[in-house]
Amino acid sequence: MSEEPSGKAHNPLEILLKRLLPADARFLGEQKITAGAGAQTSRLQIVFQEGRRDWILRRAFDTADAGFGGVISKTLEAATLRAVYGAGIAVPQVIYVLNENDGLGEGFIMTALAGETLPQKILRDAQFAAALPEMASQCGGILAAIHNIDSGSLPALPQRSTADYLALYYRAYTAYNQPMPVFELCFRQLQETMPPAVAPALVHGDFRNGNFIVGAEGIRAVLDWELAHIGDPMEDLGWLCVNAWRFGRIDKPVGGFGERESLYSAYETAGGTAVEVSRVAWWELFGCLKWGVICMYQLQLHLNGSDPSLERVAIGRRISECELDMLELLEQGLLQ
Repeated sequence: MSEEPSGKAHNPLEILLKRLLPADARFLGEQKITAGAGAQTSRLQIVFQEGRRDWILRRAFDTADAGFGGVISKTLEAATLRAVYGAGIAVPQVIYVLNENDGLGEGFIMTALAGETLPQKILRDAQFAAALPEMASQCGGILAAIHNIDSGSLPALPQRSTADYLALYYRAYTAYNQPMPVFELCFRQLQETMPPAVAPALVHGDFRNGNFIVGAEGIRAVLDWELAHIGDPMEDLGWLCVNAWRFGRIDKPVGGFGERESLYSAYETAGGTAVEVSRVAWWELFGCLKWGVICMYQLQLHLNGSDPSLERVAIGRRISECELDMLELLEQGLLQ
């Protein structure tokens, strides 16, 4: 995970940490983590009596990302993390949820876990070579556990029917007044082939390579729950297989590291519902379209000056990749 020095100290943060940390702990400083466009993320370097143990600070952007395309608030994300941690899912532990008196905006502090998150390194570095063949099965087991969490233990997450979710992204797309023929074709095809409703479950919403902490043994934890909601569990399986999350390893449809059969088999074996291949294919196409709309949104933040960072505009350039992925899936005719 790429990091850079934060520079000037943040007094509100130092005041908060003085209150949270034991008297014998030392705060060494904050480092901005540049990976990820969904939150302002920093590593808080802390030395406790027993040794160095860092925390992670996740804060909402001032550009009002919360609410776009189903993004939940950081407060709700923290509550979700606490619920899934309590259910035994491998995620960071939430230490503290910010409030308005802290002067840091909306966000939370969680534990920092060791491991790699950059997909390019995970897919290419020799240290992960033995783990890659196992990761599709690991994903299946993790997703089955997530989808089987009792909804009564969860915070009040948004519940999204498939039709409402498609409409949500169509409204976001049309708001930019930038007609895209391939997007229009994909919206129409998804509308015409929409699968029937199923029993809803907790959906991570962004379960993919890049949101895992990975070690030599495989997946250690699942990050970035800002798109969590209640909906069709097959959405997570389809999103995991979107070509954008293979990072060049297009021959491995599951995250660039595995096969669909391994994912589906492990999912069912771990207690997930029977996998409907056509339903997963629908969600994979939806995922390509969803990512395309998100790319449009990221580009708009750059163009309107809300966030002129290069990361936003670089993501916006990937719209054409999404169009190619959508056309390829449509040509395969998997939704017929």
